[in-house]
Amino acid sequence: MSKIIFDSGISLDGFFAGDNRSPKNPMGGVSGQIHQWMFKQKAFWEYLGMDGGKEDGPDGKFIRETIARTGSFIMGKRMFEEGEVSWPEDLYKADVYVLTHEKREPWIQKGTTTFYFINDGIQSALEKAKQSANGKDIRIQGGANTIQQFLNAGLVDEFFIHIAPVFLSSGIRLFDGIDKNKYDIQIVEVIPSDLTTHLRYRLTKK
Repeated sequence: MSKIIFDSGISLDGFFAGDNRSPKNPMGGVSGQIHQWMFKQKAFWEYLGMDGGKEDGPDGKFIRETIARTGSFIMGKRMFEEGEVSWPEDLYKADVYVLTHEKREPWIQKGTTTFYFINDGIQSALEKAKQSANGKDIRIQGGANTIQQFLNAGLVDEFFIHIAPVFLSSGIRLFDGIDKNKYDIQIVEVIPSDLTTHLRYRLTKK
């Protein structure tokens, strides 16, 4: 049965992205600080269809497992606009549902990635993503506001956080405005690493 998950890197002080985000400045320029652990892994570059990475250890295993369990994606318009100009063709290798007010025909890429543009809210996107996932998990890709909407709607079953040992001091926090009474939260797994700490949580709606 499909689960609704997200998988996000944050700074030690809880920031998901920096200030002044734009297509020319994705994630506010902090991706290298938050996601350095990932950039070192061969599994990450394999996913992009490129050569790269010097390591292939537990971090790489985690990346491959998360990719394997994901059957479809949901993201916000802002994240899509930041990535559209630079993402390689067929990055997601699955259907991606973009929350937006813009009416636009599906963007069918070479391979198995198709972007669908959803104008009627998160429930509509979720129902479509479930059909596409074929029993695999639906991953809420971001940004922070989109993840917050799904959390506050009581829809998330499980999430992964990768805490980088850096302070950003400003930017966009992942958990701003979350309903603290929505879930019982259980720590399921803690995986230490040189450049991050992986945490997996299970959520049960109260």
